[in-house]
Amino acid sequence: MSSNLVRRILVALVGIPAAIGCIYLGSWPLAIALGVLGAVGTWEACRLIEATGPRPLSALGVLAGATAPLGTLAVLEGALSVRALVILVVLWALAVWVAAMRLRPLGQGPTGAIAGTVLAAAYAGGLPGFALYLRHADAGWGAWTGTAVVFLPIVVVWVTDIAAMAAGATFGGRRLAPVLSPKKTWAGAIGGTVGGLVAAPVFGMLMLPRVGLATSLWSLAGFGLVISVVAQVGDAAESLVKRDAGVKDSGRFFSGHGGVLDRLDALYWALPAATGLLALMGVV
Repeated sequence: MSSNLVRRILVALVGIPAAIGCIYLGSWPLAIALGVLGAVGTWEACRLIEATGPRPLSALGVLAGATAPLGTLAVLEGALSVRALVILVVLWALAVWVAAMRLRPLGQGPTGAIAGTVLAAAYAGGLPGFALYLRHADAGWGAWTGTAVVFLPIVVVWVTDIAAMAAGATFGGRRLAPVLSPKKTWAGAIGGTVGGLVAAPVFGMLMLPRVGLATSLWSLAGFGLVISVVAQVGDAAESLVKRDAGVKDSGRFFSGHGGVLDRLDALYWALPAATGLLALMGVV
């Protein structure tokens, strides 16, 4: 067994229970964990963007990435109003603009610095906040109810990824996106979609009724189909940025698994999509 595979297994053995524990606890433990991932992910995104030319203001980006989940939770728990959060976001954006005027004068890409900083923070710090919303969507939910709702899209993403790798390795065939992801095939994409299509109804019908929630089999199948496709698009989107930056991995935060962006790329897209779908299904 290769040392890389051993590291990947060890990270999974630690990471999966840790993820379950943080989501079960919810509230500030989950927000702090997302803040750490948001800070590291934003730093990785800034490095990727910088490799393509623009020089983001990394310190301000990381600050926003770290505090975005905390602000989201503060609003959900009533400690901060939406109006106050909007004001803080606007003040941060103005600070980015002023810092760019000072640190990135004309000729040094001030516009790219501003755009890159905002994009990195919104992507790696803002999007994970949807996990907090799903966990605390209903104040009357118990810990296991919120955990089951959050894990519905997570399980679909995991199964999609595993099924795609298995189908691609088994059937091979035409490459899906040779430039972005040379190893991905159409067979893998179809297999991943089928995996997600099956995973959502199985998980949903087994778990949601146990925690006091219920929805139809067809709704869950539609949920799985959409989230599987969205997750694969999210994976390809991150690959696009990495290829543009000329790197294989976004970082080394997860030993043997790459960086934060490498591990969460599909979830960045899947969590917002899942929130909208679950709202349409009447779950949240």
